[in-house]
Amino acid sequence: MRFAITCVDRCLSIFEALLAEGWEPVKLFTTPPGALVSGNSATIAKAVSLNIPIQISPMQAVDLRDLGDRGCEALICASYNWKIGDWRPHLRYGLNFHPSPLPLARGPYPAFRAILEGRKAWGVACHKLEPRFDVGDILDDEAFALSDTECHESLNLKTQMAFRRLAGRIGRDVDGLWEKARPQGPGSYWKGSSDDDRVLEFEQPVETILRTVRAFGMTETIARLSGSVVYVRRAVGWTEQHSHAPGAVVHTDGRRWVVAAKDGYIALLEWSPITLPATELVGRNVPVTEL
Repeated sequence: MRFAITCVDRCLSIFEALLAEGWEPVKLFTTPPGALVSGNSATIAKAVSLNIPIQISPMQAVDLRDLGDRGCEALICASYNWKIGDWRPHLRYGLNFHPSPLPLARGPYPAFRAILEGRKAWGVACHKLEPRFDVGDILDDEAFALSDTECHESLNLKTQMAFRRLAGRIGRDVDGLWEKARPQGPGSYWKGSSDDDRVLEFEQPVETILRTVRAFGMTETIARLSGSVVYVRRAVGWTEQHSHAPGAVVHTDGRRWVVAAKDGYIALLEWSPITLPATELVGRNVPVTEL
């Protein structure tokens, strides 16, 4: 099967699984570097090693037509910033790999919210690529459990591994799975996260604050402390009765700060200052999931 793929590094396992099944790559579409959740250096290196063209600008109708002219049979969408046009006049298959158990959590990047909501299970799905986002008939999917201490990094890695298994099955029997694809039915759409979603609210309980830290992980949360604003990558906490105002820094040990929360303390272990003024950063409704 000759195929083109839209891909970044967190979805490289899909690319690799299709190659392992003998699929022949024609072209890589990717996005400019600099995304918070995933880069694309490994994906570009893979394409270079395969000697296929790479495009980092939005896919246009002429690109789809060119794929058809070059004998491409399938377009695989595995993360892409831009809407894809009508592929059907040019290709046999258009497939999207989505990082949620569809029809739950359609939308750009639901991993953060899955942890914020304390979900006990999650999954991935592969569906037909349609003009509306994430609504196409499902060819196949895979579910997996989440733990009470799940963090963004563990969920991201579980998703990558599930994508590899799913893509392997797609690669082995795309014709049969396409014919047997099932409609999704009613579902839910989760909008992309914003900077507001990752602000730590120290008026909340310790458990809630730590869940927010885990949910964003190395993407980092935002803390406002004594007039300063910092990015927080790692924190621990404990419950304890106290009389401090939530948000007050009550102890420091070098770069480790202990901050009062509603029912205990949060220790910021890895953090860095934000160079922009707080008024320019916190409160912006700017998606952090430009993937």
